[in-house]
Amino acid sequence: QVQLVESGGGLVQPGGSLRLSCAASGFALTLDYYKIGWFRQAPGKEREGVSCISGRDSVTYYADSVKGRFSISRDSAKNTVYLQMNNLKPEDTAVYYCATGARGSQCRATGELERPGFWGQGTQVTVSS
Repeated sequence: QVQLVESGGGLVQPGGSLRLSCAASGFALTLDYYKIGWFRQAPGKEREGVSCISGRDSVTYYADSVKGRFSISRDSAKNTVYLQMNNLKPEDTAVYYCATGARGSQCRATGELERPGFWGQGTQVTVSS
């Protein structure tokens, strides 16, 4: 069974940090061969791309709203992609999803993954005092 499983969300105070994980299983190829994107969706808002990491060269891209605070990375041995989130703000509150890119998709300079193909179930991040 093909799965992407996000974890690491939770409640954190403004200025705090969280590390989200996106663990893959059941794929024919390891995540090294995929572009991976992190997205988020807050209540009443459209989904937005937060960060994207390209394939084996692992070039990273970020939305302006998170640049300098979030960092995306991959651990090939664990077949997992991470999103390290520092200096969190209340406006970062959302459900965060990871997704693999469909064949031929690209990471945009805005941090969004084009044509996401497979999604995880999401993990809630709440930033509040």
